[in-house]
Amino acid sequence: MEDHEILLKFQDPASRNLAFNQLVRKYQSKVYWHVRKMVVDHDDADDLTQDVFVKVWKHLENFRQDAQLFTWIYRIATNECLNFLSSKRRKFLLPLTDVGAELAAKIEADPAIAGDEIELKLQKAILRLPDKQRLVFNLRYYDEMPYEQMAEVTGTSVGALKASYHHAVKKVEEYVTRNTDD
Repeated sequence: MEDHEILLKFQDPASRNLAFNQLVRKYQSKVYWHVRKMVVDHDDADDLTQDVFVKVWKHLENFRQDAQLFTWIYRIATNECLNFLSSKRRKFLLPLTDVGAELAAKIEADPAIAGDEIELKLQKAILRLPDKQRLVFNLRYYDEMPYEQMAEVTGTSVGALKASYHHAVKKVEEYVTRNTDD
């Protein structure tokens, strides 16, 4: 079902629940994996995905449709991730590098995250990036999202996103190269 059809059904109180269920089915997996790439832990990603859809439910009738529904949902998910990671650092008084190390340890321990040695190094390198660079890297590299759509999701200019992605790629390359020669 197309987004505009879902939105039309959502406006009608009689079909609101059905429309929302269709929206969740359509986007739940994408949102979950977007969140999971940022927070790594399955349980955290599951909770945050649920929080995202609770916010979507609460605010969908006010959605102005000046952006795509998908981008709007991704923006909510992105903000939830960044707030969660920021809160985690404040709560445990952890510097950025410690949060990255904690997430890297979760990658190694998680049987659901399969991959060869180079994939594991790539994941560890990505986790060492600052949150916003990691977000930009994931959106561009994994989701193959165009910069214009990323700009809508993040509220950042296309030029800044390109620069951020470039810096992220350099850092990832540096880390993988440095840790492959061992």
